[in-house]
Amino acid sequence: MTAERRALAQRGRRLEYFTIGWNSLEGIIAVLAGAMAGSISLFGFGVDSFIEVSSGAALLWRMAVDADEQQRQRRERLTLRLVGVSFLLLSGYVCFEAIGDLFSRSAPASSRIGIALACVSLVVMPLLSRAKRQVGRALGSAAMQADATQTAFCSWLSGILLGGLLLNSAFGLWWADPVAALAMTPIIAKEGIQGLRGDPCCD
Repeated sequence: MTAERRALAQRGRRLEYFTIGWNSLEGIIAVLAGAMAGSISLFGFGVDSFIEVSSGAALLWRMAVDADEQQRQRRERLTLRLVGVSFLLLSGYVCFEAIGDLFSRSAPASSRIGIALACVSLVVMPLLSRAKRQVGRALGSAAMQADATQTAFCSWLSGILLGGLLLNSAFGLWWADPVAALAMTPIIAKEGIQGLRGDPCCD
């Protein structure tokens, strides 16, 4: 393995360590804030953060064998499928809870913590996704580029989450939170299906 590739692989590992640390903190805050406010979109966002942690850990596992092409390819395929299953489970859970809230007319409380978290995530996630994509392309790693796509997708979730929380907080629109959660589910499910098929979805 060349010195340039070793440096790129090392950068990729640093990005995944950051992903694990950031999403662990983000997930804990979002899940606790979502449970306190009764917000399914905020809670689902937190669970998604923990899935991002598992994705980051899988990428570290893949990076550990970057010098071995056969091992590298095998781990990339397995990583994509494991993350895909996790996203499908999450989409089912969020959809079920959101529909239940709509039928029961369950109104979440306002969450300033959730709003602040979504705003910060809207700044951090695009930058992290861009850095991962650059490394993935340089290494020719489909798994790293798929992980970059998942990080970018987290930015979309942040925007949807922020919209729902702001509508509920500013105008008392109780239905905005479950509707925002439902808007997340097809995005989550699509990523899960692509991952399960081993599709790197790196465009």
